[in-house]
Amino acid sequence: MDYQTIVYSTDGTVATISLNRPERLNTIVPPMPEEIANAVDSANLDEHIKVIILRGIGRSFCAGFDFGPEFETGYGDRLSTDDEWDPGKDLIGAINHQTGYVPKFMSMWHSPKPVIAQVHGWCVGGGSDMALCADLIIASEDAQIGAPYSRLWGCYLSGMWIYRLGLSRCKWHALTGEPLSGRTAAEVELINKAVPFDQLEKTVSELANKLARLPLSQLAAMKLVVNKAYENQGITNTQALGLLLDGYMRNTPDGKSFRNMAKIDGVGAAIHKRDEMFGDYSAAPADQKPNPNNEILL
Repeated sequence: MDYQTIVYSTDGTVATISLNRPERLNTIVPPMPEEIANAVDSANLDEHIKVIILRGIGRSFCAGFDFGPEFETGYGDRLSTDDEWDPGKDLIGAINHQTGYVPKFMSMWHSPKPVIAQVHGWCVGGGSDMALCADLIIASEDAQIGAPYSRLWGCYLSGMWIYRLGLSRCKWHALTGEPLSGRTAAEVELINKAVPFDQLEKTVSELANKLARLPLSQLAAMKLVVNKAYENQGITNTQALGLLLDGYMRNTPDGKSFRNMAKIDGVGAAIHKRDEMFGDYSAAPADQKPNPNNEILL
């Protein structure tokens, strides 16, 4: 396919999906979710591929949804009628396998072939929901992983924050929205492992090739039995509720105010105002942000 927002490549038994909007920190716009799902399908249809890697090009894995002008252009008609929020359209668009972004992210969960997320820089908002749909997540130690929409303009989408964290930790991050460094995320088992940035690509590549030496049927069977245990805990219902609540939270008076501020003053200003009370994300000191010199190249 002629992809617009990703690059799909293969090397032997490993397929790599690279988010490729580095100038916008790989923020999510249409058709990125669709392209990710299509690339996962391509990897599963390729009999030579056993493992899939998801990564971001540039300074970040993914800084969430791009709610600048491209958000309105790409998602406006799915969410609104005559420029007013249409809850019916939002509901159908969000939960529909053909159009919803979470069902597209969940293509990684449903893939019989294991998916490894390689995380660096910012992995926040919808970007964290995306990464946590992978099977294994390895991050650079200085990565920042969080869901700032917990504070304003959103709700947990994929539900993976809930299912990957214990109750106490989950409640903390759900109510504060505080981010975790890659190192802390590994310590609390939100992700599998954190390594220095200069070891990240090598570590992910070695893991992918190690898994690829196993029989594909064995990988698929072990992934399936674990996934079904969590699906039995209600992850599908949790996702449906999260997507519906996300629509409401984007359209409360506070949510609309935040969106209007972004339109008038710019996305950066709106985000900074959201974050400044907590002193994190955009308002964090330099030592609590990812190293801007850490870049992944194509």
